[in-house]
Amino acid sequence: MPVLSKRLIGELLVAQGALQRSDLLAALKLQKEAGGTERLGAILTRQGWVAERVLYQALSEQLGIRLASAADFPALPVFEEQVSTRFIQESRALPIREDAERLVLAMADPLDGFALSAFQLVSGREVEALLGLPSEIDAAFERLYVEGRSSIGQIVGETDEAVDLETSSDVQHLKDLASEAPVIRVVNLIMERALEARASDIHIEPFENRLIVRYRIDGVMQEVESPPRRLSAAVISRIKIMANLDIAERRLPQDGRIKLRVKHKEIDMRVSTVPTMHGESVVMRVLDKGGVPLDFDTLGFDAPTLKRFLDALTQPHGIVLVTGPTGSGKTTTLYTALQLLNKPDVKILTVEDPVEYQMEGINQIQVKPQIGLTFANALRSIVRQDPDVIMIGEIRDLETAQIAVQSALTGHLVISTLHTNDAPSTVNRLLDMGVEDYLLTSTVNGILAQRLVRSLCKVCREAYEPLPEVVQEFDLRRYAGDSPITLYRPVGCEACGGTGYSGRLGIMEMLPVTDAIRGLIMRHAVSGDLRRQAIADGMQTLYEDGLRKVVAGIVTLDEVLRVTRED
Repeated sequence: MPVLSKRLIGELLVAQGALQRSDLLAALKLQKEAGGTERLGAILTRQGWVAERVLYQALSEQLGIRLASAADFPALPVFEEQVSTRFIQESRALPIREDAERLVLAMADPLDGFALSAFQLVSGREVEALLGLPSEIDAAFERLYVEGRSSIGQIVGETDEAVDLETSSDVQHLKDLASEAPVIRVVNLIMERALEARASDIHIEPFENRLIVRYRIDGVMQEVESPPRRLSAAVISRIKIMANLDIAERRLPQDGRIKLRVKHKEIDMRVSTVPTMHGESVVMRVLDKGGVPLDFDTLGFDAPTLKRFLDALTQPHGIVLVTGPTGSGKTTTLYTALQLLNKPDVKILTVEDPVEYQMEGINQIQVKPQIGLTFANALRSIVRQDPDVIMIGEIRDLETAQIAVQSALTGHLVISTLHTNDAPSTVNRLLDMGVEDYLLTSTVNGILAQRLVRSLCKVCREAYEPLPEVVQEFDLRRYAGDSPITLYRPVGCEACGGTGYSGRLGIMEMLPVTDAIRGLIMRHAVSGDLRRQAIADGMQTLYEDGLRKVVAGIVTLDEVLRVTRED
């Protein structure tokens, strides 16, 4: 407890020469006229008779309580989830330090018994109060809880103690929590910011002590401001309600869809929930058809690769495959191909899991394995629908591959995706699945492999001359010709959100199935032999396409090396 000095604060200030006695008497008169409700120190500083710091130094001496210095105020909020920002602001009691036994506050009035009791009750620890200048407490509050936090923090502060947002097993209680206005606003804000940041995915992940929100922007995960852990059940329940999922089922994965209209654009979000150790993890894939450039040039195709791809795509029948790992833009390439093929005299049927974008004039089928509608079963039926073009979301097994081959043999054009690292290894993958070699040589027109790399921001990219060793190691002279070689590095500006990158584009390699390649397939050649033959036939590899874009100033060398490397 503080040790009070026997000298009154006014007398102490007069004795120190910081206050004229006449000013003290005038202040006491004003205090009496106000009914004694206002503290003398507040009157002295308001009238300008005593500086705030001088007053609080005297109070520190009178009360025997140390005056908090600028170094005592934290860089990040302390004890923020257990007490509302409104209470901190109104009581002018700012948590500045905590450990297992003690919570330290900077208080404008360290004798405020109600505030001290409230913090002791909430924390369950001993509470120590330091004297803090009101101006410094207000400035720290502004920095920590207003400037340092976005609207999510302010919205959460508004919930106060009136809403109990702890995890609940009662379904009706979960619905009530998810329907609270602050929770709805928090979820809407998370989604709006994701769209503003051009995020492709929103990840909401509960851990033991915190709830983490991350956006995938240009293929790279970035953590953003998150609601407090106590909001976890309410936020996830709100998303599940929007996606028409069962909020009572938290033991099994669920999939759903959310339709939004934001700034005159229709936005679909594909929602996936899975149970984890500390609650349900939610991932929302943002499907913005208007934001996806269904144009080959914009996707990153250069002229020679595009010509080979279109030659394979415009054959009357056969199979065209697009390969690459998850998140390499395969589906976008397929939709761009469908848009090219989509004409009034062409019937197109697709089998997808899931249907990511709805396209006018194309019959799209959503796979539903739980009722027996698999890729293979759907394909058997749609062949009898007399389509000209069939798009298969992914060839996952031998049965689907065999039906695709049979469809190609009977005069249909089939386009699909496969998960392989490059174009030549796709042949080995299909052979390993069990597809006969003679069927592959008869049906596959071409194989496109691709990766996505981040494009440099055109506003802030910075030119530099690469070292001669770098030019020699990566053989950059080969792509620049006689022109001087200038590369670019990311800088970061307001236009790109400080990352130095804006958007993504593909690097591709297109393997046309020539007679020489067919001969190697019949001999079950390894992918290395297929690659050498394809290069001899004019194929530009992923690595070479990437380096060409580096020299053109579109991407960085680091980005290309991140996703591919010459063998």
